[in-house]
Amino acid sequence: MLDRRNFLIQGALAGAGALAAGWGGPLRAAAPSQRWAPYDEAMVIDGCGFVGNNEPGAGPTLRPGAIEDVRASGLRVLHTTVGPVAQYENAFEATVRDIGNWEHEIAAHPDVFLAVRRGADLERARREKKAGVVYQFQDSAPIGESLERIDDYYHLGLRTVQLTYNVRNLAGDGCMEPGDAGLSKFGHSLVERLNERRILVDLAHSGRRTALEAIKASKSPVLISHTGCAALVERPRNKTDAELRAAADSGGVVGIYLMPFLRESGQPMAMDVIAHIEHALKICGEDHVGIGTDNFVSPVALTEKYKRDHAESIRERRRQGISAPGESETVYLYIPDLNTPRRFETLAAMLSARGHSDARIGKILGGNFARTMADVWG
Repeated sequence: MLDRRNFLIQGALAGAGALAAGWGGPLRAAAPSQRWAPYDEAMVIDGCGFVGNNEPGAGPTLRPGAIEDVRASGLRVLHTTVGPVAQYENAFEATVRDIGNWEHEIAAHPDVFLAVRRGADLERARREKKAGVVYQFQDSAPIGESLERIDDYYHLGLRTVQLTYNVRNLAGDGCMEPGDAGLSKFGHSLVERLNERRILVDLAHSGRRTALEAIKASKSPVLISHTGCAALVERPRNKTDAELRAAADSGGVVGIYLMPFLRESGQPMAMDVIAHIEHALKICGEDHVGIGTDNFVSPVALTEKYKRDHAESIRERRRQGISAPGESETVYLYIPDLNTPRRFETLAAMLSARGHSDARIGKILGGNFARTMADVWG
């Protein structure tokens, strides 16, 4: 199974542009050098991000460059994916291996990483200026048909489960299923068990009916950890206002991603991210919006090798039936003028220049995620 986490990322690509003031005014690109004074003390949480090796031929052990990018990023919590997607065969073994690799990295770099298991760990990571690591699934396939596995994964550190990837699984329909059949009976049982175990339910990648039914079924707040707004760009990966509002009404959080689905065509820029954040604010309110980049922390070097690997990845995803409309061989998985480890600070500066208060920006950068995570995890 192809996994875009296997991309090797390296170097830095500078962006350029100017910023317009006034929330709701003209949007222009921001330069990566933008600063936001409260950033170093803020609770900065990526609702879906990855730490990748940035040297060709790198193995599972993180290289120094990737670790230094985490240090530089200012991230205090990284919601990162373990386990495969759209794959049941050997999913349990692959998931345990992923968790084992991360446990090794956390133990090897205690000055950089901190394992997050409960709400208090979030504040500890912020206070100690470390990157707290949260394990999440982007597909419930590693659970298989055995709800008992949830207990096993919980003890290994799992704290968030996305019910589906793009395709149908035992829990329900993903966003690429044309039938949009919703949450299955097993899916209802899964949500109930996750609630009991105090594991967050995540509806990113889900079909629209699946999302609405799961939000209704959940007794706890839910996440849509990484998505965009369908009202701005109609794509299966983006959520309707009804889904956004329902997630907010549950007490949960919607994270805006840095992905190709933020505009109809061409390479998205920071101004597109801001447009989706501001739409989500209007629909959800400032207490229910965050950022889930779906990106690596390290910046991308747009080398010829990266372009070839990206094009092959898209072709392979199409062959496997897991590619979503809007994925393109020539539109890359990053935002050029946010192509820096401190991209959250650039977004904060953009929001500030557009008239958003520091208090609101702090919520968007991670305060909202922290509140919901602590509410569910205890």
